[in-house]
Amino acid sequence: ELFSNLGQFARIRLSLAKLGTKAGNKNLSVCELPSIRIDHKQHEPYAAFIDYVTAQKKKKSRILLSVESDGRRESLLNILKPSGLKFKEFDTFEQFTQSDSDVGLIVSPLEQSVVLGSKPSLSIITEQELLGIKVSQRRRRKHKYEASQDALIRNLAELKEGQPVVHLDHGVGRYQGLQTIDAAGVITEFVTIIYAGESKLYVPVSALHMLSRYSGGEESSAPLHKLGSDAWEKAKKRAAEKVRDVAAELLDIYAQRQAKPGNKFTLDGQAYRQFSESFPFEETDDQRNAIEAVLGDMQSKQAMDRLVCGDVGFGKTEVAMRAAFVAVNDGKQVAILVPTTLLAQQHYENFKDRFADFPIEVGVLSRFNSTKEQKDTLENMANGKLDIVIGTHKLIQQDIKFNDLGLLIVDEEHRFGVRQKEKIKALRADVDILTLTATPIPRTLNMAMSGMRDLSIIATPPAKRLAVKTFVRQRDVELIREAILREIKRGGQVYFLHNNVETIERVAQELSEWVPEANVITAHGQMREQELEQIMTQFYHQKYNVIVCTTIIETGIDVPTANTIIMDRADKLGLAQLHQLRGRVGRSHHQAYAYLLTGDPKALSKDASKRLQAIESLEDLGAGFALATHDLEIRGAGELLGDDQSGQMQTIGFSLYMEMLEQAVNALREGKEPTLENLLQKQTEVDLKLPALLPDDYIHDVNARLGMYKRVASCANLGDIDELQVELIDRFGLLPDAAKNLFSLQQLKMQASNLGITKIEANPKGGYFEFSQNTKVNPSFIIGLIQSAPHIYKMEGANKLRFAISEANARERLKMVTAMIADFEKKVSH
Repeated sequence: ELFSNLGQFARIRLSLAKLGTKAGNKNLSVCELPSIRIDHKQHEPYAAFIDYVTAQKKKKSRILLSVESDGRRESLLNILKPSGLKFKEFDTFEQFTQSDSDVGLIVSPLEQSVVLGSKPSLSIITEQELLGIKVSQRRRRKHKYEASQDALIRNLAELKEGQPVVHLDHGVGRYQGLQTIDAAGVITEFVTIIYAGESKLYVPVSALHMLSRYSGGEESSAPLHKLGSDAWEKAKKRAAEKVRDVAAELLDIYAQRQAKPGNKFTLDGQAYRQFSESFPFEETDDQRNAIEAVLGDMQSKQAMDRLVCGDVGFGKTEVAMRAAFVAVNDGKQVAILVPTTLLAQQHYENFKDRFADFPIEVGVLSRFNSTKEQKDTLENMANGKLDIVIGTHKLIQQDIKFNDLGLLIVDEEHRFGVRQKEKIKALRADVDILTLTATPIPRTLNMAMSGMRDLSIIATPPAKRLAVKTFVRQRDVELIREAILREIKRGGQVYFLHNNVETIERVAQELSEWVPEANVITAHGQMREQELEQIMTQFYHQKYNVIVCTTIIETGIDVPTANTIIMDRADKLGLAQLHQLRGRVGRSHHQAYAYLLTGDPKALSKDASKRLQAIESLEDLGAGFALATHDLEIRGAGELLGDDQSGQMQTIGFSLYMEMLEQAVNALREGKEPTLENLLQKQTEVDLKLPALLPDDYIHDVNARLGMYKRVASCANLGDIDELQVELIDRFGLLPDAAKNLFSLQQLKMQASNLGITKIEANPKGGYFEFSQNTKVNPSFIIGLIQSAPHIYKMEGANKLRFAISEANARERLKMVTAMIADFEKKVSH
């Protein structure tokens, strides 16, 4: 038997057990595939595979191909179609073994290829080994937020009618929903947008790349452009000029950052593995990715500046601990900067506990320490006796000295001011900086999205974690009493947030009267350190079941039994604060509740209403990043490199501004002048007069359809198209013809765009190709076409090639145009 180790053997037996097969030690071996892999780079990619199948058939042996989902099955059949091999599909392993088929295809969880028996044998070949790659199908999340920056900002799937949208050519209008229109016998779905003067624009779903959500300011103050006026062109031009300056400045910052020498940390694999294994939970995929990204940054020559964004309790602290371990293990000191003394104390205890088995000294600097303790800590920092120090603002004072600082971790960076952040950066030129936050402030988010800072998102909740149920209600005694009683009766505890020290004792007294069953205590920031620490400890040990407190608990001790929070006058709190405070509950596997109490709803300001709406609607786990993008829309994005909070983004919307900025940076890098034309790269227009849409009986939900259309239009390569088709098949079933057409047209667009073809049109009687000034298609090839068949091909003007080929069948027309594009690709000018 061919096994590299016993673990591999055990894994294969386990996989086969899932298929209902009993595999003993004697009739099972790993199937080695290097010689039969399908290699697309070869002239005949299927040759070796076809030879293998033919040889196995001669030996009377059987072959079963295994894929991991229905979508992957369709994708593999598509790949194998040119080979001419016919694979019968089976639902179960047993069905195949009882059939008389030589070759079959099955959906199964098997990851490694195996050979069962000897003569005749059965080879089970997995797709990922046949293609020589790990199938990287993205696992869909259970919540509705994609953890990709693009998807969150450019996502159209959450659009409601009446919200502002930006069209690249026509400006800002208001979204009016999707509409199916029969245009000359071809059914197409259109996005309807209304402009000033009740003018309507119908945008075909194939041109959805032209649309983006308007964000970067209040919806009510978003402009409404007039169709056909030059106001939009002027706005784009002004934005392009601004973008060019920002891009130049950005590149300067990039250059400085690249030149800034960082400390190249060395990773001790064995010690790091020992430390990682002491983590009592299983890492989520996102957490693992964030850890890998941080360690990668630390091992590079450049100084790290990474932002890790993840919800409260999603494991950001573990990312920080791993980074701290690597730094200390390589002989450097680590400073951890936190906004509150309570959080400093909590981190200190957590770090002490986690590093207890290692020769690593952890210290804390906060007002909970006596003057002597603080003095000792400072001395130990300066002479190198302390490896990790956790502290509040004291850590960034001028007189603080480190022996050899290598890593600075900033927790909850939105709680620090701009000047404090500048001080942090000035601390040491070559210090690696790791920033942790649940809801990044708009400016930070903006910087991360423009590439000035590296960004990792932890959007996967830990196992068994439930979302906090959130209610926005007017303040009512009965509601408060009911919420507190429900929690107490199930043995839990309650946070009652009242952010006013002067009246906090009176509120605590009222609660005791309304709920005599409650054992109430108060906590606020004006108490003496020892008293506050004692109260929080008593609450943690369940001596009290209701704590009336100020926002001091925002970054406080984790209390797993506290699963209800009531926020008095929640309308006076910021969005990040609301989200952060809500994260104080629901830290265990119990269902948690958050009540956001307000005054008279009519008296609420517009922004306060929006904040409360946002926090109530985004109660899913992992919503912190999405909330930050809402914050971006409510408060404005903030100029990247200045103090102006609205800037040029207000006029053209955040998405389009960021797109232009990205293009400008790329143009400058390539030594080109960023002009308005090359900042707004348009996709090729393709109109083949064939139905290309996702029918409403295939995807019923309008917003889900709109989101999918946008994702199709945003596909950048064939891999993206394949992956999206796989996802659709797995979620909604086999693709209808109109949906297949939609993907074929997108593939055609990408190929045409790469060739410098700006427009393709084809109807039953013929059509044309329109070329850009810098097309890659060889002019001599075009001349040859016209000379060989002048009755079919002719030039119209300098850049339009007409063809007179009659083809009434829409599918055949698509095949014909695809073949012509393939011919153009073969004759590219170099």
